[in-house]
Amino acid sequence: MKAAGATEATAVEVVDLAETPLREFNQRLHDLASVPGPARWRVLNPNGAHAIACGLDADVEVEIEGHVGYYCAGMNKLATVRVHGNASTGLAENMMSGTVVIEGNASQSAGATGHGGLLVVHGDASARCGISMKGIDIVVRGSVGHLSGFMAQTGRLVVCGDAGEALGDSIYEARLYVRGSVAGLGADCVEKELRDEHRAELAGLLGRAGIGDTDLADFRRYGSARELYTFKVDNAGAY
Repeated sequence: MKAAGATEATAVEVVDLAETPLREFNQRLHDLASVPGPARWRVLNPNGAHAIACGLDADVEVEIEGHVGYYCAGMNKLATVRVHGNASTGLAENMMSGTVVIEGNASQSAGATGHGGLLVVHGDASARCGISMKGIDIVVRGSVGHLSGFMAQTGRLVVCGDAGEALGDSIYEARLYVRGSVAGLGADCVEKELRDEHRAELAGLLGRAGIGDTDLADFRRYGSARELYTFKVDNAGAY
């Protein structure tokens, strides 16, 4: 016979968004930051609703059965959110910590301005994936669109497929790893040597993302040439 605490820990709270208003569901999740409640949640019939599981601040697991709209898991902190479907614009925007996993594809600006945590996209990600990254780690099993890594400050972006035009445009100190082809590099983004420490870092990221069938030798590393954001007095007239 299981103890009461063990039963509560393994129980799953099921919420059907065809019956429960999204605002009410999100409020229940927000309340977990201060009031103990279910640690595991399963969401039915999301039907592309926006801002599902947005603004979480508790160590909980949320499984979403279907496609989600804008800003799913935005501002996530501590929680693990898994979407069994596709995600629209702004997935995990401004994420702070925790883990967000998309089993399908993600639309524009996935992981934008993220400060921490891990975002995994098992399909493709559209344009501007990881723009203005500030410490988040993003792993995409498929390909990413144009302007991915734009103004990326810190963090790591791993792309197991191809990358579109202007990869890493105006990049700061983030690290970009791409296995496939790159349509074009953005301003101040250059290919860099892939050393042993980078291979170890890459292996760790792929392992955390649950992607173990990828040859590290196929990846190339990209980063900042450190020219665009460095003021040089000799060029003062050009600013």
